[in-house]
Amino acid sequence: MVRRIVSSVVLGLLVLAAAARAGDPWLDVAGGDGPGKGKHVVLVSGDEEYRSEEALTQLAKILAAHHGFDCRVVYAIDPATGEIDPNNRTNIPGLEALRDADLMVIATRFRTLPDEQMQEIDAYLRKGKPVIGLRTATHGFDFPKGGTFQRYHWRHEDDAFKEGFGRQVLGETWINHHGHHGVEGTRGVVIPDAASHPILRDIADGDVYGPTDVYGVRLPLPGDSKPLLLGQVVSGLTPETPPVEGGKNNPMMPIAWTKSYSIEGGPSGRVFTTTMGASQDLLSEGFRRLLVNASYWATGLEGQIPAKSDVAIVGSFEPSSFKNNGFKKGVKPADLK
Repeated sequence: MVRRIVSSVVLGLLVLAAAARAGDPWLDVAGGDGPGKGKHVVLVSGDEEYRSEEALTQLAKILAAHHGFDCRVVYAIDPATGEIDPNNRTNIPGLEALRDADLMVIATRFRTLPDEQMQEIDAYLRKGKPVIGLRTATHGFDFPKGGTFQRYHWRHEDDAFKEGFGRQVLGETWINHHGHHGVEGTRGVVIPDAASHPILRDIADGDVYGPTDVYGVRLPLPGDSKPLLLGQVVSGLTPETPPVEGGKNNPMMPIAWTKSYSIEGGPSGRVFTTTMGASQDLLSEGFRRLLVNASYWATGLEGQIPAKSDVAIVGSFEPSSFKNNGFKKGVKPADLK
């Protein structure tokens, strides 16, 4: 009888634990076998237009299923409903996972997070830990003057941390749409003297494509930035469309680069930045491979990047078209398992 009671109690605790996990406002994806086993990646979504909540969820599943990385995806959450709401700029729960993370992948836009959440990102960066920034992360934060983390604002004016997280950590802040937004897509062109970089393993001209337009950047990029890919502006939104004529491709803008960063003289960390990153961009096998290879490189595993990284889609993936307020309503993180 005692044994039966104890078994019932244990079973009840397991059920409660499973229910708690199902109700978490983030998504944990356990890694399988692979070189990334034992590495922990936190993927931070939160933008109104490019469906980072979809892109980073699929990327996490690829990194976990094919390469062994343990992943947590955190989302902009409506605290009243627990649903993913990218229009909520002030709440991304689960960032405490950064305390023991080996990599942060970030694709936020104009977030104004409360101090208790932003301090997790700040503490991570002060350790000089690696960062991968996608698309709107160049203008990922928007804090009021006088706020604790104002220095991360995308237009921060102080020369000590000019133009905030985008410029100082990733290498550029928001400048403009160099390509015609929603009309002209992006084709990746390998920079010849970067062709041997491990992030570009098994990536050739044209392998990376996305319907998102090329962002403008200022040349040269700052510090030790090393451009890897240029963005050829193409005249339509399908991979076979020809490049546009005229000055947009002369010169072409970098769309992917590496660099290092440090916060206020702290340890130096590795950074990979790409101005691509909408969920639709992940339909490109070459772009998925770029992100997977970059995850190996950022975590110091560049020597283990496969000759051809497995980037097969995990589960179903039907990304939404990028547009403001175009997110799928009523979705909770547990629904994405």
